[in-house]
Amino acid sequence: MKASQFLISTLKEAPADAEVASHRLMMRAGLIKKLGAGIYNYMPMGLRVIRKVENIVREEMNRAGAMELVMPVVQPAELWQETGRFGKMGPELLRIQDRHERDYVIQPTSEEVVTDIARQEIRSYKQLPKNFYQIQTKFRDERRPRFGLMRGREFVMKDAYSFDRDQASAKASYQVMAQAYRAIFDRFGLTYRAVAADSGAIGGDLSEEFQVIAATGEDAIVYCPGSDYAANMEKAEALAPAGPRPAPANALTKVPTPGKATCADVAQLLGVPLATTVKSLVLATDQLDDAGQVVKSQVWLLLLRGDHDLNEVKANKVPGLDTGFRFATVAEIDAHFGCKPGYLGPLGLKQPLKIVADREVVVLADWICGANEPDFHITGVNWGRDLPEPDLVADLRNVVEGDASPDGKGALAIERGIEVGHVFYLGTKYSKAMNATFLDEGGKPQFLEMGCYGIGITRLPAAAIEQNHDERGIVWPDAIAPFTLVLCPIAMDRNADVKAAAEKLYAELLAAGIDVILDDRGERPGVMFAEWELIGVPHRLVMSDRGLKEGTFEYQHRRDAAATKVNAAEAFAFLRERLGR
Repeated sequence: MKASQFLISTLKEAPADAEVASHRLMMRAGLIKKLGAGIYNYMPMGLRVIRKVENIVREEMNRAGAMELVMPVVQPAELWQETGRFGKMGPELLRIQDRHERDYVIQPTSEEVVTDIARQEIRSYKQLPKNFYQIQTKFRDERRPRFGLMRGREFVMKDAYSFDRDQASAKASYQVMAQAYRAIFDRFGLTYRAVAADSGAIGGDLSEEFQVIAATGEDAIVYCPGSDYAANMEKAEALAPAGPRPAPANALTKVPTPGKATCADVAQLLGVPLATTVKSLVLATDQLDDAGQVVKSQVWLLLLRGDHDLNEVKANKVPGLDTGFRFATVAEIDAHFGCKPGYLGPLGLKQPLKIVADREVVVLADWICGANEPDFHITGVNWGRDLPEPDLVADLRNVVEGDASPDGKGALAIERGIEVGHVFYLGTKYSKAMNATFLDEGGKPQFLEMGCYGIGITRLPAAAIEQNHDERGIVWPDAIAPFTLVLCPIAMDRNADVKAAAEKLYAELLAAGIDVILDDRGERPGVMFAEWELIGVPHRLVMSDRGLKEGTFEYQHRRDAAATKVNAAEAFAFLRERLGR
């Protein structure tokens, strides 16, 4: 490709609404153009990156035995009604009607459609296993689309779905996909972690997220530097403290804490460590009748150390809370505590409730909590002496840096990541809802076991930029760069010798299958170099009249501080070696 034939539309300044590096640089480099909130045109330069991502994904999925198909972007609501997701999924699901007032959805994912395909096509155990995948446009009506392609409304995703005869076979298919994902992300040339993720209501341990490491990542990744342990924050376990609970040493005392409604403020006022305070979180669960009306509610009090944060995913696994919970209303809090939030505690309750203590709280002695009276707290609280043991003890909190690793091989560390892939065992959740069965060896119908596997195709370039950029622009890994190499002849439009040398090398590189662009626009060197550094092409070769007279060209990798002189006669061989061709 020659630059004069290509659309290069770089900007000196990023739009004011571009908040993160990837958004700013993709806009400035002319990779994307905003059309509407969370909706972008993929410009020729950006589309080249996306196609390279797709090709790597497609090659590895095919190698793993998956079969490509394409399912519609617009899907009949009837399928989504079979699984209940048409009503249960929130406003992120874009619902539309056609001219006949029939309901449809713009697909955010395709479990229903692929399950419908499977129940029509898979009749016998002899046809299993099967794995179908697509690379297709999705739409999720995000309330606040932001960060460019990191959190857009329209995006491209690779979603795959495996079908198996039993759980053991499904787990084998899962492992095949998990290894295929590792091969895919290895080829992208990015630093990433595969981390254990929560499996939600389905349960089990077969769920992994693939996170590209970046300081701007929205997700917290927990890992142990001394082992292979890695999990996302929702999944990472906070181990129970070692050793017995200390004996009480202080008397129960009510102390004034005027205007101090947070644990941090109370600790500062009293001059004690924040870890000696206990925060009270009030939840409620509802029992519904057949019409969906609340017939009975149960209020719960969760107790966490003042320096810890609630992990709602973990709370959702507590027996009794595992069917879903909500935060209690002001009226419910007043009925049980007789006090507004900020001064709540488990002592002297007006009505009984369920108390769940975090593992750290249950081993505390002489702790501090609210007195259920505005502007007062209680110090010297102890289990057994001042209040009964809690109804339940559970891991309720987010882990923090320095916690013991669950595998016993050191302390935990935390880094930021951007989720770009997820592999997940579904079981029979969708096949049961949609009656997708096959006949086993005995001729009996069995529900298909399923797995699903996603990669954010258009999100991945943004994640790559968050990990690979500097003050000059993008620094693409070779595998997904819009062009691997740019030839920058100086004054090509005015110097016949430079033009001849550039055209000759360009033709040789194209014939060798090297992804090269020749900048034949005659731009000034400073402007030309700055533009390609912004775009992030990883390899650059500069040709000049002076160099030709010396018999040299200048090669520079995008990460190099200075150029390297290369013998002009050996430039082709040099570049092939550097580019691994």
